[in-house]
Amino acid sequence: MTVDDSFLRYSRQIFIEEIGVEGQRKLGDTSVLVIGAGGLGSPVIQYLAAAGIGRLAVVDHDILEVHNLNRQVIHAEKNVGRPKVESAAHFVDTLNSTISFTPIHQKVTAENVSEIIEPYDIVVDGSDNFATRYLVNDACVSQNKILVYGSIFAQEGQVAVFNRRGGKQLRDLFPEPPETTYIPDCDRFGVLGALPGIVGSIMALQVLQIITGLQPLHNQLLLIDTQRWKFTKLDF
Repeated sequence: MTVDDSFLRYSRQIFIEEIGVEGQRKLGDTSVLVIGAGGLGSPVIQYLAAAGIGRLAVVDHDILEVHNLNRQVIHAEKNVGRPKVESAAHFVDTLNSTISFTPIHQKVTAENVSEIIEPYDIVVDGSDNFATRYLVNDACVSQNKILVYGSIFAQEGQVAVFNRRGGKQLRDLFPEPPETTYIPDCDRFGVLGALPGIVGSIMALQVLQIITGLQPLHNQLLLIDTQRWKFTKLDF
């Protein structure tokens, strides 16, 4: 892609006074790892790829199933039965072939989490279980990595930015994971398909704001209630 082509592609971002050409260069020089290619990971991958993040990766061990398709919008019917990371790689290549995309078909574990996140500047956690969230958080704290966090359930979502510029981390907000008995499960209680799109888009926006020097959330938890259309910020 020529300089002119690149400018044209990202011009609507570049035209934002606070971003400009320098901000777009920062996007192109940044590497981001997305944990999970599911409901939250899908819009995160979609918008970060579209924005021109230089190096983008996703780690996920799941195989695409038909029930994923109502909300995991980067995946197509024809890819059911394939690893989600392969489907995500095909999507990114079709959307923006100029960026580097790395699919990592692994389960995040205590043994590999540090190695997986080490090469990346920012980590985005779109996982769907507390065990992975705490593993990722603790590894990010250990390596001083910025972590963008999100979660969804039914018609509600949460977003936060952890470990940025001396900011707090997940354990400052939730010191320990809840007992498994009390954890709500989307597989049992469901989720409206557009909700991950809303929450994941906010997560992607946090990443873009962090990179370009704008004002993401800082020591705040954003609560999104789409049943009552309430957006609440809690300081912690």
